[in-house]
Amino acid sequence: MDSLVDEIKERLDIVEVVSGYLSLKKVGSNYRALCPFHSEKNPSFYVSPTRQIFKCFGCGAAGDVFKFIMLIEGVEFKEALKILAQKAGVKLKPEPKGARSEREKIFEICELACRFFIKQLKKTKKGEAILKYLLGRGLTQESIEKWRIGYAPETWRGLYDFLIEEGYKKEEIIKSGLVVMPEDGSRPYDRFRGRIIFPIFDIQGRVVGFGGRVRPGAKEEEAKYINTPNTPVYDKSKILYGLNNAKVAIRKENFAIIVEGYFDVILSFQVGAENVVATSGSALTEHHLKVLSRYTKNLILAFDMDIGGEEATKRGIDLAQMLGFNIKIAFLPEGKDPADVVKENPTKWLEILKASKEIVHFYFEKLLEKFDKNTLNGKKEIARNLLPYIGRIQDKVEQSGWMRKLARELDVKEEALWGELQKLSLKKEKFQKTEEISISISKKTSPEELIETRILLAFLGLKEKGISREEEEKLVQNLKEIAPFFGSERETLRECLVSQKKIPKDLESYYQELLLEVEIKFAQVDKENLLEDFYFCVKRLQKIKREKLIQRLTSEIKTAEKVGDKEKLKELLKKLKEIKKL
Repeated sequence: MDSLVDEIKERLDIVEVVSGYLSLKKVGSNYRALCPFHSEKNPSFYVSPTRQIFKCFGCGAAGDVFKFIMLIEGVEFKEALKILAQKAGVKLKPEPKGARSEREKIFEICELACRFFIKQLKKTKKGEAILKYLLGRGLTQESIEKWRIGYAPETWRGLYDFLIEEGYKKEEIIKSGLVVMPEDGSRPYDRFRGRIIFPIFDIQGRVVGFGGRVRPGAKEEEAKYINTPNTPVYDKSKILYGLNNAKVAIRKENFAIIVEGYFDVILSFQVGAENVVATSGSALTEHHLKVLSRYTKNLILAFDMDIGGEEATKRGIDLAQMLGFNIKIAFLPEGKDPADVVKENPTKWLEILKASKEIVHFYFEKLLEKFDKNTLNGKKEIARNLLPYIGRIQDKVEQSGWMRKLARELDVKEEALWGELQKLSLKKEKFQKTEEISISISKKTSPEELIETRILLAFLGLKEKGISREEEEKLVQNLKEIAPFFGSERETLRECLVSQKKIPKDLESYYQELLLEVEIKFAQVDKENLLEDFYFCVKRLQKIKREKLIQRLTSEIKTAEKVGDKEKLKELLKKLKEIKKL
């Protein structure tokens, strides 16, 4: 396994891999970007081409190319290995059938189900009628094949029986979400029956779930859409339909169009607007926004934006504003969705996108239409609805401009509006603050661990800047004296630096991270300041650790006195005396 990992690392440059997800800017010999793992305004995420690692000095996320893929894609090592092997052109040996994980089996089941549904669309009489309907909705044959649209037959167990014949167990098929288990414990039956099937893909293009649309002429009481429930590979609140195909265009255009349905996405692609994704009936969630932030901070929302609106939609917009997204609204004709617009007039859809307006502008116009600004109640309603959106504008100059405009329109004093905005900001928000939304990657660090790291950094920094043999020996002597106070991997690294041993392989990544931190943080720091920091941290660490040891020994001495253990008491008093000498 190690040789395979090494081969992949040799073939891939971490800068190229990371630049497929983030917009990197060269800074000296390294590259910098906004961290994708926590929200920040100033970039603190660095990629080192020489060390082939990344490190965020804001949240602590760090590691090699494998660690980056695991974090950015939200996958385990085995899946990261497959992703990178494919990028590197390295062939992996197929695993024994019994060694496949639960997730891998579900991926296989979903892929087989997708092929089953496609065959039903192409090879059956009912499928022919559905195909005709799809073409009538404006989809091209090319799009139907690209998006792998299929048809679920009206039989109760057509898919279930097919998967059983393929060798999958009942429990595995149930976990995929493709069948329903009756409460009475009888045979499972297919979840999707007599429906148009839209496969849902993850960011890598693997089928993870399905959306089933009711067929033309179905009974009115049938739900228009049903979806795969949450499974080990699919979560509606985390998957954006079409992102696997749209991510390149989103990065290129630097904005994402967000629509509601499958038809909206596919028809938009057909007319050249390929930077489009769908929430598929779910409101924008924290995870959706976190994923989108890897590609852009600019959004165009193209769905029903009634002023009353759904609370879930409002929360998604509020959250996006808090996370620093720039939001525009596409003005759709009354009662039309993007698919309708594209079908009637393809160029009209592109014009609507071009004419989209900032969210505050959109609400400003809508509120003035809905309420009478000349009445006291109308003024209150307009201000009450609009101020929260103005309050979340990150740019203070833009925010002030909107406050002036609102004051003029309502014919009220600007100070009064600022006062109302202040009241709103004091209220507790219903959703989490930006800092609380970020992924928690690094564990809580104790003061001792921070000081130990600073000592190592200062030592490495001084070596990089060049110090005399005598100076280095003095520093090494200090490192030796604080040996009793160091812990875990930092102690092993301290010992290697003192004895000039080779850095163990399991510590190589940590060592490289420290060197990168030295390179970035100490470039403009002179040797005298580093020496001062080194000796200050050594004394501080000795004091903290000594105090803790004294406290512990004092407690143990009291216990020994209480139970009358003279031998133990003598040993503890000796230790206490030694510690006080340090």
